[in-house]
Amino acid sequence: MSSAAVNGLAGAGGGIIAQIITYPLQAVNTRQQTERSAKKRKAGSGATDTSTLFQMLQLIQNEGWGGLYSGLKPSLFGTAASQGIYYYFYQILKNKVEDIAVARSKKGLGDGTVGMLSWLAIAAVAGSINVLLTNPIWVLVTRMQTHTQAERKILESKRDLLLKEISRANSLEVSILKDRLVRLESEKPHPYGTFQAIREVYRESGIRGYWKGLVPTLIMVCNPSIQFMIYETLAKRLQSKRSGKQLPKRNLTAMEVFLLGAIAKLGATVVTYPLLVVKSRLQAKQEIGRNVMSRYTGTIDAIIKMVRYEGFHGFYKGMGTKIVQSVFAASVLFMVKEELVKLAVLLVARSRAMLLTTSKKR
Repeated sequence: MSSAAVNGLAGAGGGIIAQIITYPLQAVNTRQQTERSAKKRKAGSGATDTSTLFQMLQLIQNEGWGGLYSGLKPSLFGTAASQGIYYYFYQILKNKVEDIAVARSKKGLGDGTVGMLSWLAIAAVAGSINVLLTNPIWVLVTRMQTHTQAERKILESKRDLLLKEISRANSLEVSILKDRLVRLESEKPHPYGTFQAIREVYRESGIRGYWKGLVPTLIMVCNPSIQFMIYETLAKRLQSKRSGKQLPKRNLTAMEVFLLGAIAKLGATVVTYPLLVVKSRLQAKQEIGRNVMSRYTGTIDAIIKMVRYEGFHGFYKGMGTKIVQSVFAASVLFMVKEELVKLAVLLVARSRAMLLTTSKKR
């Protein structure tokens, strides 16, 4: 099996494990990102508790434990597909660039190593291919994670309109409107699965709806690019420092890979987080709140409205949650992926040894 295929499968396996472990944090973070709020009020104005733990407990109270795992099935499929595609193309491009660097060094050009810009370009190309192929999956995941939140906002909007009508109605109309209010308050969000999300997105925007948020997502390709650039640079330096001129260079331990993955993801997340918020807003149901500040026609419109109605702090909603989730997930992903690659190499070596032993006996 080629190194690209091995890395693709290992990346998919590592991504699934990391996603299962950190999914509740991701679900809460998506809701934090898509929650609309006006610009910061003055101190003492009675701001609500927006801590991750509070929101997680509130989610469990309102929707049960299943609320923490809304959209998990398409998310696992998307993670496996994304990580598999990304690592597969990343490894193919990496192998070619390394071969070119070695060939150049034999001609006296360079030292045979791949530079930081090359790592950045490799990760960017692999990330772009991944985004174009898997964006529809993440649109569905975002819809499923925020569906209950969106439905609740719509019900609140309808309730506010009814209360205004009641305040202006005559005595005969009041009783009818109050009955409608009682029925409305007894309503609960409808069950919402993958197929419902698929139908809803198509009904709203057609095929193009499955690629909502594509522009910020493509720009966000720089996130894994930055992540892998930091990781590869730190890993190379650590190996060189520890091994010196000794060949072959010693492999990194699982804990070293875990820590390097955490550092790399932390740096990448801080830089690109505002784009992630814009992407989530575009992919979520647009009817949240049913007002101008909640409806976006595209990336530029979303950025302008967020600055106008929420201020620049709106671009960093839930950033603390995302850092914890993404850094831990990336660390687990890198560690599991590297261990799976080592296991695959070991199994291949043993298989070859067994085949050689069998052929000699014959």
